[in-house]
Amino acid sequence: MKKNITKNFIYTGTLMASSILLLTVYKKNRAKKIWVYEDNDMRNSVTVDHEESVNADLDEAEIGLTQLDSAYRSEWQANGFPQTHKAIAELENK
Repeated sequence: MKKNITKNFIYTGTLMASSILLLTVYKKNRAKKIWVYEDNDMRNSVTVDHEESVNADLDEAEIGLTQLDSAYRSEWQANGFPQTHKAIAELENK
């Protein structure tokens, strides 16, 4: 009977020690902060929506556009999207 109590005491102590160790490791890992690069996508920038396009001096079509609008315009041109309502209507009629 005494051996049985001793075994239970040892098992319980081992279980308690391992659970305390696991909890401390879990708390340390949970507290770690993840470092990421700062978001540099111009669509998420507040100032891009208010500053004039960089190419406004070189291209007449860019006059009056913001930097964000200019980026969208260059994507549309690269992907072949129509630039005017007239061009869209012509494509729909075809």
